[in-house]
Amino acid sequence: MPHPLRSAEVLSVLATERKSAEVTDWAARIGWLVGLVLFVALVYWLMREGWKWRGTLQSDLPALPTAPADPGAPQLTLHGRYHGSTTAGQWLDRIVAHGLGARSRVELTLTARGLDVVRPGANDFFVPADRIRGARLDKGIAGKVLAEGGLLVITWAHGERLIDSGFRSDHAAEHTAWVEALAAPADTPLHTTITEGADR
Repeated sequence: MPHPLRSAEVLSVLATERKSAEVTDWAARIGWLVGLVLFVALVYWLMREGWKWRGTLQSDLPALPTAPADPGAPQLTLHGRYHGSTTAGQWLDRIVAHGLGARSRVELTLTARGLDVVRPGANDFFVPADRIRGARLDKGIAGKVLAEGGLLVITWAHGERLIDSGFRSDHAAEHTAWVEALAAPADTPLHTTITEGADR
C-alpha cells in the first residue's frame, strides 16, 4: 500500500508541472498571435503600397467623365455590384486610378447618350455612347471569379486605353439584354437596339 505522504508529494509535483506547462503554453500562444498580427499587418502594408504604386503608374489616365445634366431617358437599368476595371483583354491588369479599383454597389443606367455608373461610397462616372465598344458575358475580372457567364463585362474607351469594367446584376438574367443592347455599332443610336431587361 502506497505511503500517504509520498502520494501527496507526487500529486503536488504533478500539479506544479501542470501549472508550469500551462504558463509555457500561454506564452507560446501569445507569441504566435503577435507574430500572426505582425504578418497580417505586413501583408496589408505591402498590398496598400502596391495599390498606390499601381495608381502612380496609371496617372496618365484622364479624369473620369461625369454625367451630363440631361443624360436622357433610361432605356435599361441594372442594380448590383461593380467588381472592378482592367485593361481590355487582360483580366488581371487591374486599373485603380480615379477609384476604378474600388468594388462597390452600383446602379447602371443606359440611355441614348451613354452609360451612367452610380456607385454609393465610390466615384461615379459616365461613359459617352460613342466610347462604348461592346459587352460580353464572362466569369472573372481583377481577382473576382464567378460562375461561367456570371459577370457582365462592358468595354469602353477612355483616353488612349480600352477598359473592361465588370458588373454583376442582382438578377443575372438581365445580363443578356445588356449584351444585346451594347452590341450595336458605335454609330448606331443606342435606343434603336435597346430591349427591356428580364423580369425581376
